[in-house]
Amino acid sequence: MLFEFEDKNLISIEEKVRAEERLSFEDGVVLWNSFDLLSVGYLANIVRERLHGDQTFFIHNRHINHTNICVNSCQFCAFGVKEDNPSAYTKSLEEIFSDVEQYKKGDVSEFHIVGGLHPDLPFQYYLDMISGLTERFPEVHIQAFTAVELEYLARIAGMPLKDTLIVLRDAGLGSIPGGGAEIFATRVRRKICSEKTNAQEWLDVHEAVHSVGMRSNATMLYGHVENADERTDHLIRLRELQDHTNGFLTFIPLAFHPENTNLSFLRSTPGQLDLRALAVSRLMLDNFSHIKAFWIMITPQIAQLSLSFGANDMDGTVVEERITHAAGAVTEQIFYKNSMVDMIIEAGRKPMERDTLYEKKHECLVL
Repeated sequence: MLFEFEDKNLISIEEKVRAEERLSFEDGVVLWNSFDLLSVGYLANIVRERLHGDQTFFIHNRHINHTNICVNSCQFCAFGVKEDNPSAYTKSLEEIFSDVEQYKKGDVSEFHIVGGLHPDLPFQYYLDMISGLTERFPEVHIQAFTAVELEYLARIAGMPLKDTLIVLRDAGLGSIPGGGAEIFATRVRRKICSEKTNAQEWLDVHEAVHSVGMRSNATMLYGHVENADERTDHLIRLRELQDHTNGFLTFIPLAFHPENTNLSFLRSTPGQLDLRALAVSRLMLDNFSHIKAFWIMITPQIAQLSLSFGANDMDGTVVEERITHAAGAVTEQIFYKNSMVDMIIEAGRKPMERDTLYEKKHECLVL
């Protein structure tokens, strides 16, 4: 029995999807605006299963948010504060090493490190953090510092960006997270993050990261003041850079959480938009191998459902994530491996534990 589309505008897109043809900007806008969410998910699942079958990946990782003090004042951010804020904190290197010491004999395979742009910390602090973690946990991959942070670190180091990246890489930095992209549209950035690295600078940092042999992730923050055209433009600009470098590992749509931000008058993203963001991303980003459902932001239940809407990765066990929780996320701060495996199996998929670069992976059975 053939699938029947309620939205007939999707029929021509299905033809392209089945023929493995690249979707256009106009196609992307149609997908964002279509009332027929199930059909959009159906199309995304075709691509998902073509690439990965039933395989669904996750990683055993730990987040490290070393400081929430930040020189920027982004409207959408509930994490960053100024030094005089009662909730301000900066972890010493000893505290960071002590926090993660409990994993020395565990099977955690990634440290995921992001934080604020601290006005006083020297470059040596970041270099010593990376080299110290590498020395203590040589088997653990370090994914650290967004493009915004890297540009800032190059500035305080007094070195060109590429030289800064090489120094960090040689100290043990393995790959780069995708944060800071938000929405590339100038109109939106002026409203929500006017002080932040602009869109072209973000893209340039990731191109430089790829040029020195490291991989990175990409993101898009959706559900605030952006529109369908701007989301589509964002995805196409990522697709164009991936055509050029093939350096992106995965794409993660990030749901906006308004609580405790200057945009608190906006509502949280509805589940239909969370599913649509993953589905449209899977369809538009034909040169990205992986689409990740970040359960911290969209809840484990929506993340589980997203495995039929284009997503093939459930992120990881996380441990102590502070950024989204500062904005009102009500999810747990750790998702145990057994629970992750169970949810993937319940969704009719095959759980595959992976490393950061998707080079080592193995199927996980019910324990």
